[in-house]
Amino acid sequence: MYDLYRRYYENISVDLFCKDMVEKNGVFLIQERESRRTVGFSTLKVLDMEVGGKTVTGVFSGDTIIEKEFWGTRVLQVQFFLRMVKEKLKRPYRPLYWLLISKGYKTYLLLANNFYSYYPHPEGRCDHLADYVANYCHTLFPDSFCDQRRLLDFGNGYTHLKQDVAMITKEMREKNAKIRFFEQCNPSWERGTELPCIGLVDAHLLLRYPLDVWRKRRRSSTLATRSVAYD
Repeated sequence: MYDLYRRYYENISVDLFCKDMVEKNGVFLIQERESRRTVGFSTLKVLDMEVGGKTVTGVFSGDTIIEKEFWGTRVLQVQFFLRMVKEKLKRPYRPLYWLLISKGYKTYLLLANNFYSYYPHPEGRCDHLADYVANYCHTLFPDSFCDQRRLLDFGNGYTHLKQDVAMITKEMREKNAKIRFFEQCNPSWERGTELPCIGLVDAHLLLRYPLDVWRKRRRSSTLATRSVAYD
C-alpha cells in the first residue's frame, strides 16, 4: 500500500503513513483477481457527531489512491456502498453521512456525481450541512481547519498529489462545472490544501445507486475488493 501511495504523492513517509492507518477503523483493498496485486486502497473511520442537539453517524474516507490504469473502475464505490448499507442498518433512524476531504477533483466528483444532498454544492444547495463539516473538521483536524476559507490547510510541507497526477486543464474547466467549482473552492489544491465535504446517505440514495451501477459498464471483471477492519 505504501509503495503505491508514494508513487502518486509527495511529502510522505512510512511513519506518517502508519500513524494515519492506526487512527482508522479499516481499509478497502483493491486487488487484481488473478495476481492479488494491490492496485488501490481507501481508508475509513466511523464516528458519532452531535450538531444542533442531533446525533448523527459519519463515515470518514481517508487517503484513497488507485493506479492510473484502473481509473474509472467502480469496484471501490460498490464496496463502499455496501459498507454504508451496513452502517445504516445498525441505526436505521439515525442520519448517516459520508465525510471526505478532497486534495483533487476526482475525489470531489465521487461525491458530486453520486449524491443528491451534499456540500459544498455548485448551486448552493444544502448549505445547512456546513455546520456538520465544521464539526468533524474541528474534531479530526482541530489545528488545521480555517472557518473563513472552509479549507483544511496543513502547511506547505503537507502531503500532496504529484504534479502529473489529476491535473486540471483549461478544457476540463470549460466543460465541467463541477471541476470548475472544486477549483474555485480549493484554489490552492496543488500544494495540498483539502476541501472538506459531506454527503447524506438516505433511502433514496441507497435504492438508486445499485440501479445506476447496473446501467453503467464497468471495468471490474479483473479486480477484487476486500474490506479489512481492525477496530
